[in-house]
Amino acid sequence: MRRRDFIAGIGSAAAAWPLPAPAQSNRTRRVAWLGLGTADAPSSYVEALRTGLRELGWIDGRNLTLSLHWATGRHDMEAAVHELLATDPEVIVAQEFMIYALRSLKSPIPQVFGFSGDPVDGKLVQSFARPGGHLTGMSYLAIELVGKRIELLKEWVPQMRRIAILARPQHPGDHFERQASEAVIRKLGLEMSYFPYSSQWGIPVREFGELRQAFAVMKGEGCDGLVVFPDTSMFEVSGRIAQYALEAELPSVSGWSPFAKNGLLLTYGPNVHELYRSLGRYVDRILRGAKPGDLPVERPTKIELVINLKTAKALRLDPPPRTLLARADEVIE
Repeated sequence: MRRRDFIAGIGSAAAAWPLPAPAQSNRTRRVAWLGLGTADAPSSYVEALRTGLRELGWIDGRNLTLSLHWATGRHDMEAAVHELLATDPEVIVAQEFMIYALRSLKSPIPQVFGFSGDPVDGKLVQSFARPGGHLTGMSYLAIELVGKRIELLKEWVPQMRRIAILARPQHPGDHFERQASEAVIRKLGLEMSYFPYSSQWGIPVREFGELRQAFAVMKGEGCDGLVVFPDTSMFEVSGRIAQYALEAELPSVSGWSPFAKNGLLLTYGPNVHELYRSLGRYVDRILRGAKPGDLPVERPTKIELVINLKTAKALRLDPPPRTLLARADEVIE
């Protein structure tokens, strides 16, 4: 399988940072992680961050202490933040919108984020090039790839005529994704139906009634393809989305590989684990004295295509074109 690199506009500025010398310190530096999940469940994102730090000479347990703090919902988020601050970290790495829990406390501690939305639209930073303040990091959002996902789905299902878009309007950057989708849909001569979904992370879904109803309407409007805008809240219900898409006979595409692993037909987008490995560079620069507000926010540089042949078989689709299959980084069989 081939892996491709994608150089993303302004976000590539930080990729030109000079490589630092191996970390040297007479004292143990303190870094804290604030993530989604529980302490007893392994996190590939934490391991990716550890790898990125280790590559730059920062070894957890030797010259660095990485303390882990978790929240499973809004009910325990505040407790996790206060537990984290009690460790007096020099840098905080926050997963997704956990960064908002930190921002509400107005802490001056440098903070690095991995964020699925647009951090400018989400009012986390002033700009990608000059974040300002105490925050910087990486955004998973790659508007340039939104149209490509639709093109890939159309390549596999050429008879597709009307695409349903399932999205959370409150997700920062959603309107940019919608505009990009509308542009490519017009170019391909397709029609579109937009379905907003109000699910929020950490809030119990009311038996998925809203989601089920959305799929019933999709079917009634004659939609024959589905695009899911990826964010953490949508990923939480991605298994149910995949189930309903299968029942509605809708070939589906989204942006992160775990969506395909949970049953969507294909995904095309950033390698999120690689993104968290890259956050180690931000931590390294800040520990060496850089101000987070001076470090540009990056966009993804590692892009992957994942195809789920099990879902294709369940949908009774023809095998994907050879050209599409040859470009895949992973095939689920």
